[in-house]
Amino acid sequence: MTVPGVGPLVAITYKSAIDDPHRIVKSKAAGALFGLTPKKYQSGEKDVTGGITLAGDETVRTALYEAANVLLSRITRFSKLKRWGMDVAKRRGSKRAKVALARKLAVILHRIWVDGTTYRWAEAGSIAA
Repeated sequence: MTVPGVGPLVAITYKSAIDDPHRIVKSKAAGALFGLTPKKYQSGEKDVTGGITLAGDETVRTALYEAANVLLSRITRFSKLKRWGMDVAKRRGSKRAKVALARKLAVILHRIWVDGTTYRWAEAGSIAA
């Protein structure tokens, strides 16, 4: 729950859906487990990229999306994560930014869970300066 936007409800939903963090070999695959990856249809000369795949647990996907929404709209303290989400929102729009941020939150939550660390709001170099 040290990650911005993630409260007790999101944390327990995420943790109960994954159950065993070592089931996922790479943290990068955590977003795909909940269907937060783009649909892809390729056949011959056609190459269509659609919305998200909607595979996996819907409640976790919804909770992560809401956490991303809270991070972008309600959290006033700035972090690298919020800055990244706001940059994506400028380029691609707010809904796509929230989905991208939800996927990034899934990856960060898994990595934190496996390592047993906490979220760092700022880099160590900027704190020392």
